[in-house]
Amino acid sequence: MHANPEPSDTETIAEGSTTNLKTRAMREARRFAVMFLYLWAILGVYVLDERVILAQRGTVMTAQGFAFINALILAKVMLVVEDLNLLRWLGPRPLIYPILCDSLLLSILFICFHVIEKLIAGVLAGKSFAESVPAIGGGGFVGLACVAVILFVMLIPFFAFKHVARKLGPGRLNAMLFGTPMRGADR
Repeated sequence: MHANPEPSDTETIAEGSTTNLKTRAMREARRFAVMFLYLWAILGVYVLDERVILAQRGTVMTAQGFAFINALILAKVMLVVEDLNLLRWLGPRPLIYPILCDSLLLSILFICFHVIEKLIAGVLAGKSFAESVPAIGGGGFVGLACVAVILFVMLIPFFAFKHVARKLGPGRLNAMLFGTPMRGADR
């Protein structure tokens, strides 16, 4: 006769930690997917715009891979920066402050990562360090400032939705936008 023994405390704890790990992994994957899709859409539109401009000049360009790869990399950067919570001191302030500061911080980081990526690729291709420095926005301070402003403005909606959703509470923004019922909440 074999009775079904009750699980030991260590089995229950291990089972609970596995469930917590799976839940956390799913949450992180969802966060990454949202960030990636947003960035891919934004960068994809940027590449399409560039393609139209170049086509008008008679140059053919199809670089959608740029948007996809950079969206993957930059989404990971966004996850790491969010987990570091560098702007936690803005917590008690009105939402506009963390929205704009997150947009500014990530714009700067995205430009820095782009420069680092180009420097590494150039050096690995046998170019000198100076030859590897990218000409952002066509080069010069004005080009760099234009790209920085474009990135900053493109990131504002993402961070606005993120911060408003956090303030409203879990599921409330989705319910408001998509009409999805909220679990465990009164309407």
